[in-house]
Amino acid sequence: MERDVEEQRVRFAIRALSGQETMAGLCREFGVSRPTGYVWRKRLEQASSLTGVVERSRRPLHSPRQTAPEVEELAVALRLQYGWGARKLQVLLREQGQELPVVTINRILKRRGLVNKWNSHAPAPQRFERSAPNELWQMDGKGKYRLREGNCYPLSILDDHSRYLVGLHGLSAWTAEWVQRCLMQTFEQYGLPVALLLDHDALWWGATNGYGLTWLSVWLIEQEIRLHYGRVHHPQTQGKVERFHRTLEEAIRHRGKPQQFAEWAAALREVRRIYNEERPHEALGMQRPVARYRASTRPYQPKPREWEYPSGSIVRRLNPAGCLDWEGQRWFVCEALAERWVGVESVGSLLLVSY
Repeated sequence: MERDVEEQRVRFAIRALSGQETMAGLCREFGVSRPTGYVWRKRLEQASSLTGVVERSRRPLHSPRQTAPEVEELAVALRLQYGWGARKLQVLLREQGQELPVVTINRILKRRGLVNKWNSHAPAPQRFERSAPNELWQMDGKGKYRLREGNCYPLSILDDHSRYLVGLHGLSAWTAEWVQRCLMQTFEQYGLPVALLLDHDALWWGATNGYGLTWLSVWLIEQEIRLHYGRVHHPQTQGKVERFHRTLEEAIRHRGKPQQFAEWAAALREVRRIYNEERPHEALGMQRPVARYRASTRPYQPKPREWEYPSGSIVRRLNPAGCLDWEGQRWFVCEALAERWVGVESVGSLLLVSY
């Protein structure tokens, strides 16, 4: 189609230069305006060949505001290094003394074929956040990455206020024992949060009792951490850690997924370092999480103190199955409280058990 249009222009210009036909008649025949017809004829008069009639590029011969090649290469290098979008690259470029609009960086990335559908998304929404670090942490598992041998299950622990990733661990098995080890390591390094936001994963939410307790959640409660659970089938309740998991997925895709479990510790450690210290966060006004986080003043207690019940309370110890022996009868209370001391109060024909 484009070639046909060019041939029409050449034929018009030749007939116009012959002087045997009126310009008005030619313009009506070819369906163009008279100013356009005169432009085509003038181009042929000035050109040294018939190709001079075809449409000329509208790009200026000189672009004084064109991005310098070395700056463009720097933008491309940062994109290849981190895989981030234009807004975050703008911050990195500014810190290196190069000020570029987001739209210009986007054009550079598109021109170089560095924009893919999977990493094009809307800006991060502004979410509610706690007013200070360690008031609330969010914890969740990323899911399973299949490896050549075995699997890796990333566990993410994120501070709600600062988005600081206090923990990013790779587990070879998704068990409460492995999660507890990772939490102990995180608590020893950063102290304890006031509260922890969780989903209803079976490791920390028990469906076999009426209290949602598991031995892992009881262990957390004994550290005097309040547990909050998100709504079932509503991952947006844990929006910050869920958003991090998308970032983690993008980082693993960009770096290349490790195929051996032994390689995951170093990979996750580097992802966490970049996320906390280098990656600008739109929700933080392009600050880094490390600038907003400080460790908790509440230390981890390897051996937390026993609960103290009010003076005069009746206190009994549950058996290894979580049952209470009372006046010759055995009552099931909660397997997660096995061998814990509980308060017992008789209310008519009922027993009120507290912990």
